[in-house]
Amino acid sequence: MLSSSLLPLEAPTPAHICPYDQACSYLEQAAKELKLDQGILEVLSHPRKVVTVSIPVKRDNSQVQVLAGHRVQHCDILGPYKGGIRYHPAVTLREVSALAMLMTWKCALLGIPYGGAKGGIALDPKYYSVGELERITRRYTSELIKDIGPAVDIPAPDMGTSAREMAWMMDTYSVNVGHAVPGVVTGKPISVGGSRGREMATGRGVMFIVREALADKGQSLVGARIAIQGFGNVGSAAALLLHEAGAKVIAVSTGSGGVFSEAGLDIPALKAYAAQNRKSVFGFPQAVPISNADLLTLPCDVLIPAALENQITEENVNQVQAQIIAEAANGPVTLLANQALEARGVTVLPDILANAGGVVVSYLEWVQGLSYVFWDEERVNKELEYLMVQAYRQVIQQSKIRQIPLRLAAYTLGVGRVAQALSDRGLYP
Repeated sequence: MLSSSLLPLEAPTPAHICPYDQACSYLEQAAKELKLDQGILEVLSHPRKVVTVSIPVKRDNSQVQVLAGHRVQHCDILGPYKGGIRYHPAVTLREVSALAMLMTWKCALLGIPYGGAKGGIALDPKYYSVGELERITRRYTSELIKDIGPAVDIPAPDMGTSAREMAWMMDTYSVNVGHAVPGVVTGKPISVGGSRGREMATGRGVMFIVREALADKGQSLVGARIAIQGFGNVGSAAALLLHEAGAKVIAVSTGSGGVFSEAGLDIPALKAYAAQNRKSVFGFPQAVPISNADLLTLPCDVLIPAALENQITEENVNQVQAQIIAEAANGPVTLLANQALEARGVTVLPDILANAGGVVVSYLEWVQGLSYVFWDEERVNKELEYLMVQAYRQVIQQSKIRQIPLRLAAYTLGVGRVAQALSDRGLYP
C-alpha cells in the first residue's frame, strides 16, 4: 500500500475505513491497469504541498482558542489546485489528503483544467457563533494568503461551510491584495461574483448520472424507486430534482433519522418541514420513521449515499438491495464492500463521477469570474449536463473496452490523463 512520507502520523484507523489508504489503493489499481511507470506512480502518490496553520480565535466570552487548519495541495499538473474547505469535528490531515487526491482524479475525469486540493478545520460549526466563524475563516484565509489565488489554488464550500464563508474568504484575500478578486474562491453569493446554478449543482449532477445509468438498463427516471441517505445540500437537491423528473423518492434520512413512504415522499413538503426543524426530517407526518442503517438496505432501484464516508461496509453490504448505487458523498462505499457489490453485478457509480457536478459549476464560476462575464442559469445547467454526460459515456466506454468495473474505469481515465500530462511536461529540474 502506498503511503506518503510527507504526512505526519495520526491515530491509526482500521485499514478498511482509512480514507487515505483507500484513495491510495484506488490509485494503485488504476496504475496497474494502465501499466504506469513506477516513477510517475511515486510522484502521483504524494501531495505536492501540505500546509497546517494555527488559527487563534477570540471566542465571544473573551477566551482564546487555537484551532488547527489544513490545506493539502495534491497536484497541479493540469492547472491550479481546486477543492473545498470543510468545517467538521472529524477533519484530519489524512482525510483531507485523501480528498485532495480524489479531487485531482475527479477534475481530470471531467476534463476540467484543475488539480486537486482540500482544506479543513476540525470544529463543529454549531458550537460557534456567526461572529466566531467569521473570525476563524478570515484568520485561516490570511494564514493561507500566499498559498491560494485564482491562478494558484481556488477554495470552495464543503461540509460545514457555505457561500457565506466563501464571501468572507474572498473579502479577506481581496483586502490583502488591494482589489476585488472574484476568482479566488467559488461557491460565493451571486452578489459578489457567484454563479447561478451553483447551489443545486452537485445534486443536479447526481440526477444526470442516475438518469443515464437507468437509461442504460432500459429504465426511466419516471417511477424509479430511490432512497437517499443524507438530506443536506446535495441530498436534498438530488431528491427534489429526481422528484420533479418523476422518480419516486421512497426514503431520505439525516443524522437524526429518516422517513419512509412506499408511495413516495412529497419532497417539496419534506424540504419545508426540514427547514422548520433544524434540517431534520425525523417526524415528518406523511411518512413512517426509518433508521439510517435500514434505509441503506431498502429494496429500491437506486440508492444514493449523500452523507458521510464508509456507510456501506463489509458488515452491511450483503443486505444492500439496490441495483444502482450513486455515490453522492465522498467514499460512502468501502473498498471491500465495493468489491462485493461488483461481484454481485450491482452498478456502483463512483464518487469522482457521480458527485462531480459541484466542481464543474465551480469551474464555470471561475471562468465567469476571470472574464467578468456572467451567464444565466439555463446556460450553466446546459454546460453542466454536457460535461457530466460526456464523462459518464467515457467511463462506460472505458469499462467496456478494458472489461473493468465502472470505478476502475473512472480512475484509469482520471489518473491516466494526469499521468500523461506529467509525462509530457517532464520533471523540473
